[in-house]
Amino acid sequence: MVSLTSASNALKNVYLGVVANQLNTNANPLLGKIEQSTSDVWGKQIIKLAPYGINGGIGAGTETGSLPVAAENQYVQFVTDLKNLYGKISISDKAMRASANNAGAFVNLLNAEMEGLVKASSFNFGRMLYGDGSGLLATVASYTSSTGAIKVDSVRNLIEGMVIDFYDESTKDNTSSGFRIKYVDRANNTFYLDAVAANLTIDTGYTIYVQNSKDLEITGLGAIFGSATTLYGLTKANYPWLTPYTNSTTKEISDATIQAGLDSLEEIAGTQANFITCSRDVRKAYQTYLSYFKRNIDVMDLAGGYKAITYNGLPIYADRFVKSDEMYLLNTDEFTLHQLCDWKWLEGDDGKVIKQNANEATYSATLVKYADLICNKPNAQGKISGISSTVTNPFSSTIEA
Repeated sequence: MVSLTSASNALKNVYLGVVANQLNTNANPLLGKIEQSTSDVWGKQIIKLAPYGINGGIGAGTETGSLPVAAENQYVQFVTDLKNLYGKISISDKAMRASANNAGAFVNLLNAEMEGLVKASSFNFGRMLYGDGSGLLATVASYTSSTGAIKVDSVRNLIEGMVIDFYDESTKDNTSSGFRIKYVDRANNTFYLDAVAANLTIDTGYTIYVQNSKDLEITGLGAIFGSATTLYGLTKANYPWLTPYTNSTTKEISDATIQAGLDSLEEIAGTQANFITCSRDVRKAYQTYLSYFKRNIDVMDLAGGYKAITYNGLPIYADRFVKSDEMYLLNTDEFTLHQLCDWKWLEGDDGKVIKQNANEATYSATLVKYADLICNKPNAQGKISGISSTVTNPFSSTIEA
């Protein structure tokens, strides 16, 4: 007979390892390229010594002259707080009792909940990798109360089922928060909530975040390439190498554009990119560019079952969370996801992970991870923006005699 004890044991001993592996390697192809480590975690913070430049004790001289003066490696201290990442499942008491005498039915129930948890966690973790830590999903462009349509600047970070909060500048609007997304109209950058439109007070300029997550997400690429004056507790102006390579000139995608960015990374940081990610619009434009020159489009298999086209042996993966006109040139060897521990279930004093929710005939279990992302060498990373979604056919014009 299925009980809360047996269900808790199943979550800890059967599901945890599988779920942790899926979230660590299969959630996003970029995450699959990043090392995960428990090193440099001190209490609730990550404190890491990051080397920059090279050892200065090098030189040439005469046979009897002085030896080079020793000049040790240079280091700075990165400091960031561990971010609290949660995933929660809920099962009703009615569903538990209905399957209590049918182990197969209960397994199917748990499988469905765990698959949903993995899907939601993968979506949000992938989104955070490209975010700036603020958790900003979108900004309201307009709200039509008669239809409930909320038009935003972009829906790439939104998905059905997500529970969101609305903020007026930096203040949460509690009358319009904690609602769930019912439908996303991706063609028109519009979405709808499962709440009655008349009960909402949403204005143009409101910002949208995942429930209770504002300014609490991991330090993603948006922070590294963002306009903030500090990174990992350091002032960027005092350490120019904290600023990555960027090319924001409006342009069409081409081999020359990509190679110029790769060359700059090698010249500035002495590093080589090993992973390229871009929007689907940019990937489509690059495929069109290749077709004009009658070149084959090579495909590469990535960890987690993902596929990517290539440039000179480098994978180019199209990720939904990249802005429509952008491409990142990354050296993933310089990234580490520092964590207090791997994914774990929150346990009570009795060792159970499934607990009854207060005043409800439901039970829940919460998956947790305390971690943050650090890039050891920001100037080894690059971003090309302003890329057109179309490409001019270089052979379309007629050459006159």
